[in-house]
Amino acid sequence: MSGKIKNRSAANADSISVGVSCDERILRDCHQLYTDPSSGLISVAESVGLKLLPPRKKITVMLMGNHSAGKSSFINWYVEEHIQRTGVAIETQGFSFVTSGRKRESLTGNATLHLYPHFKPLQEFKGVSEYLSTEICTSRQKRFSLVTFVDSPGLVDGDMKYPFDVDKVILWLGDLCDLILVFFDPMGQALCKRTLNIVETLNETHGDRVRFYLSKADEAGGESDRQRVMMQIVQELCKRPGLNKCGFDMPTIYIPNPNKPSRCVNQIEEVCRSIEKTINQTVQNTLNSLEKDCELISQAITDTLSADRQVTLENRRSRCKSCFLTLLGFSIPMALMALLVLGTLSKEVLEMALGPQGTEALSLYLTPIVRIFDSLSTETQVYTGAGMVLLSFLLLIISRFSFRTRPNLSSKQKRQLQEKLEYVQEVVKTKKKKLYEEYLRQSVSDQDMDL
Repeated sequence: MSGKIKNRSAANADSISVGVSCDERILRDCHQLYTDPSSGLISVAESVGLKLLPPRKKITVMLMGNHSAGKSSFINWYVEEHIQRTGVAIETQGFSFVTSGRKRESLTGNATLHLYPHFKPLQEFKGVSEYLSTEICTSRQKRFSLVTFVDSPGLVDGDMKYPFDVDKVILWLGDLCDLILVFFDPMGQALCKRTLNIVETLNETHGDRVRFYLSKADEAGGESDRQRVMMQIVQELCKRPGLNKCGFDMPTIYIPNPNKPSRCVNQIEEVCRSIEKTINQTVQNTLNSLEKDCELISQAITDTLSADRQVTLENRRSRCKSCFLTLLGFSIPMALMALLVLGTLSKEVLEMALGPQGTEALSLYLTPIVRIFDSLSTETQVYTGAGMVLLSFLLLIISRFSFRTRPNLSSKQKRQLQEKLEYVQEVVKTKKKKLYEEYLRQSVSDQDMDL
């Protein structure tokens, strides 16, 4: 027996590198496009003030129900390895994550939160961290390489006390999980009020993720007994407004045992199909999110460059306005000084400096100004000169404030943004298109793809 397990583990480990499915490769490549340290979309988005979250490489499936409902047994059957403890007693006392990896390993609460950083808010629930664990196995059976199971504690009524608020934790996990499998067993615990209360709340907010199953159907006796159990469960569910809906379905499932044949219809493959459908939908959502994020980043970069061009234009206008006001502010005292200097010079000196024609032209322009200035009284002349000097100071102060410019991008920063825009438009979008084609080719012929 140990030899078989050893050989199988080795085979599984080898298949990790060579037996990667198309969906697994697509999710892995999409995750890499986001998290690449040098050119990932997350770092590109941060450079333009956006915050993106990387897509997960696996879906998260939570199993819940009363104790001994067969949750852990289903995980063992799906993985085809004995990972979780099973039994009539309450075996799962905390939350156990079951995922695939390179080698068999068991992680405690702190290591679990490091492995799943998006579950770190669980630390805020008192007492939960000590009851978190992760089981990593090398199984590649079914679609396990794309699934992380969350095995929740068995729910019971009465005086049973949990070391943490199990109701709130399950509801919080329900917000993050992609699929929620609710197992009702036919042995009298299916109508557990705690289970029904949590299921009703989850169904109100995440009804599209919740699936109901009658587990251990082969232990319900004959067909009439199973029908009676089904009717009791459905009647109890329909009493609750949050669960009374059209299209209600609850397939009967049980773990097949060759040594214990049963005539009961086993719809356990329906669970596998639900997981398969969720994986396909996750791949599509990831590719669609990749396209939306590319458009979001492209628009943000375009807006940033456009805003920078506008700021550059406004800064240029501010500089021109400031230069004009500065020139005007200095020209007034310079003109007054020129008038005083020219007024003290004799005509002979001006003719020697400017020539007869220059002196005549200067006299032509300055004579009206001199006459107006001479017509003023001495006191008025003083006030006029002081006013012009004050006006000059005001113009210089205004030019100083007009010279204030807004910060803009350097040539290097603009070049880097343009390169990032080209990378998103030409590289990432092209990669997304190829990934979408690979995904569609799994179900659509090449002839239809060409159309």
